[in-house]
Amino acid sequence: MLNRGRVPHAEWGVGLILAIRNVTRGGLLAERAGVTGTTWSRLMGLLNRSSLEAGEGLWIPTAAIHTVGMRFPIDAIFLGAMRESDGPQGKRICRVRRVYQGLRPWRMTRYVWGSESVLELPAGVVAATQTEVGDELEFQRV
Repeated sequence: MLNRGRVPHAEWGVGLILAIRNVTRGGLLAERAGVTGTTWSRLMGLLNRSSLEAGEGLWIPTAAIHTVGMRFPIDAIFLGAMRESDGPQGKRICRVRRVYQGLRPWRMTRYVWGSESVLELPAGVVAATQTEVGDELEFQRV
């Protein structure tokens, strides 16, 4: 279970924490996703982690990733351009461009044309939320 009092991304050099919801299907993808804000945090990603807890995630501005050196599988959701939400202020929306489920350690993804970022999640989240290409995801500060 996720410990809500803990900031799980502090050791990653990540300051901003987001809740990410699939507005197309109504599922919660992450209640505490970190945002990589430095070159070092983008470079390291999840390499220094032994797992991701339920509800955690990492959002990285890139169009391709690798899992070389990682110790656990992940789901990776590649996302298009971010735009302001029509709803409440402070929320942003982007469209899913490509999905990788259960991406095992020591693998690489293809470059995803039209993608501006990727959301890395615990393996199984994509299937549990039925997230597909074309869905819209909503990002909100926690």
